[in-house]
Amino acid sequence: MSVDVIGIDHIYITVSDLEIAEAFYDKVMSLLGFVKAKAPIGGDPHIHYFNRHYGFSIRPARSKHKKFDSYSPGLHHFCFRVDSVEDVNAVADGLKELNINYDQPKFYPEYSPDYYAVFFVDPDGIRLEVTNFRKNRRERFNNWEEHKNKLYD
Repeated sequence: MSVDVIGIDHIYITVSDLEIAEAFYDKVMSLLGFVKAKAPIGGDPHIHYFNRHYGFSIRPARSKHKKFDSYSPGLHHFCFRVDSVEDVNAVADGLKELNINYDQPKFYPEYSPDYYAVFFVDPDGIRLEVTNFRKNRRERFNNWEEHKNKLYD
């Protein structure tokens, strides 16, 4: 039996300093069109950002002895998808206006001929990316029944 997953419901990021992370994510998530809500869970403060597709939440770490390492087991980076190269550039312009350091957006042909992205990090060093909805992803999305049994590299 197989169930068709229709999307990501939510993502949780654990942060070392909730106040610093909230200030950072308030700016970034607003730039990306998310809205914010605060709702404690189990007595712990949680900050939730959401759009019509999914939620992105931050919560305080219970252990502060280890900073994020994208090359240790676990999350390597999180990537937001936008519609176009122009949208990626608009995000980069917004990051600049917000004084958030980022790598200049560019094409990454080693990933795909039309892969265009901007990378930046949060206060804990979690790598974040914004990329365009490129041709192969768009084709797969729009023609899933034709593509679902193909093998992808």
